[in-house]
Amino acid sequence: MDELEQIAEAIREEFEAKNTARDEALARSRTLIRYCANTIRAVHRTAWEEALSGLEAARTAAAELIEGTEPYPDLYYSGYTQDALKELVEAFVTYALVRGDSLPRPATLNVPASTYLNGLAEAASELRRSILDLIRKEQNERAEHLLQAMDAIYDVLMTFDFPDAITGGLRRRVDSLRGVLERTRGDLTNSLRQERLRRALSELEQRLDLADLNVGPEGD
Repeated sequence: MDELEQIAEAIREEFEAKNTARDEALARSRTLIRYCANTIRAVHRTAWEEALSGLEAARTAAAELIEGTEPYPDLYYSGYTQDALKELVEAFVTYALVRGDSLPRPATLNVPASTYLNGLAEAASELRRSILDLIRKEQNERAEHLLQAMDAIYDVLMTFDFPDAITGGLRRRVDSLRGVLERTRGDLTNSLRQERLRRALSELEQRLDLADLNVGPEGD
C-alpha cells in the first residue's frame, strides 16, 4: 500500500502542476487577445506607433503562453490557446495588409499552420472596416487595393480542402469571409459608380460653362 500511495502522490503532483499551467494559460490567453484587439483598433485609427507597441506586447504575451503550455501538448493545442494565437496572427497580418508590408510567416509568429490560416481568414475579414473607412474618405483606389488583398487571401484559402480536424475549422471561416468579401465588393462598386457619376456631372458642368462663355451677343 505504501507503493500505491507513492504512485498516487506522483500523479497528484503532476496534476497540480498541469492545473497551475492551465490556469496561467487561460490568463495569458485573455491577455494576448486583449493586446491583439487593441492593436487592431489602433490600426483602424492609423495610430501606427500604438499599433507597433501593441504588436510587441502581443508577441511577448504569445511567447509566454507558448512556453507555459509546451510541456503539456493538450494544453497547447486546446481551444483557448490556439484561439489566442489565432488572434496574434490576425493582428500581425491586419497590420501588414493595411500598411502594405510583407506578410509574416507562420514560423515567424511561431504558430501552427492551421492556426495561421484561420488567423489569415479573420484578418482578411477585418479589412472590410478599413475599406469602408477609405470609402468614406473617398480614397477608392486604396480601397480597391485592399479588396484585391481580400480576394487573393480568399482564393488561396479556398484551395485548402481538408477535414476540419486538420485545418481547425477553416472551412467555416472561409465561408464567413466569402460573405464579407461580397458585401464589401458591393459597397466599393457602388462607391466607384458614384465617383464616376460625380466626375461625369462635373465634366458636363464645365462644358456647359464654357458653352455659356462662348455665346456672344449675336447668339442671344
